[in-house]
Amino acid sequence: MTQEDVGVVVIGRNEGDRLVRCLASLKACARNIVYVDSGSTDESVDYAARIGACVVQLDLTRPFTAARARNEGYSALKSLQPDVRFVQFIDGDCSLAPGWLDKARAFLGQRSDVAIVCGRRRERHPEASIYNQLCDLEWNTPIGEAVACGGDALMRGEAFESVGGFQSRLIAGEEPELCIRLRKIGWTIWRLDADMTEHDASMTRFRQFWVRTVRNGYAFADVVWLHRNSKLGIWRRATLSAFLWGGLLPVTIGLGALLYPAALLGASAYPLQICRIALKQGSTSHRTWPLALLGILSKFAQFQGILKFLWCKWQRGEATLIEYK
Repeated sequence: MTQEDVGVVVIGRNEGDRLVRCLASLKACARNIVYVDSGSTDESVDYAARIGACVVQLDLTRPFTAARARNEGYSALKSLQPDVRFVQFIDGDCSLAPGWLDKARAFLGQRSDVAIVCGRRRERHPEASIYNQLCDLEWNTPIGEAVACGGDALMRGEAFESVGGFQSRLIAGEEPELCIRLRKIGWTIWRLDADMTEHDASMTRFRQFWVRTVRNGYAFADVVWLHRNSKLGIWRRATLSAFLWGGLLPVTIGLGALLYPAALLGASAYPLQICRIALKQGSTSHRTWPLALLGILSKFAQFQGILKFLWCKWQRGEATLIEYK
């Protein structure tokens, strides 16, 4: 059923069939669909135009980010539909679950204190690779009042505008960062017990997992630094964990071993931590142990992302996208 006061902003870059599925799932949901393209070289722009979406192509002379794309998409949506009250943001590699907009719109109609409502994002093919399964686990977050949302969410336009939208310069982590600013001025974020979107990570190689996790580490450090003086800051524990396991501990063991070879025994902390994570899951799945191993390896990738952020900060340079697809 079409929601008359809801618009949709889709962002994408060379998503191919994933974008086709995404736009097909949206056709009957809202009055206006805006598709923002970030330099695609496939037929994304042509397809979006054929199904009737308003297409915005980002100026490639400026660095593009998902945050910038969503902001420009929202501006285009407001031009098309000045009376729009709610906007569903969705990534081009996702498809919208049937009935989601009705449930989400009804919830926002009942709760004037809620700025953003999101639901369950599921991975399309978690069985295809252990990396896809890791994504599916990542999407499985608690129901109820939340501290943050992801890239797919229904947002109240009034709230979005009150904080100036996303931080366009952020190359990742822009949604949780937006949520911090909204919560600071009294808005709340909620996650419903309902299917919202189906995501297609299409991660089949270790290198994809590594690059994506480096990006996560960069986002951790960037958002923590940006809100270092805020009581509502997030990812501090995750950043500290990556720093300790991915940086401080291996360096300490390596330097210690130069003087005392027995210091190499400190490396046993890693297999012990893998065992702890695996046993905590309480599962007999054949993927439990590989997932635990990836959990530890992710600390090294996240630490690499933290170093990239610190280097960029020291050089006072402009961050560039970290893409895993």
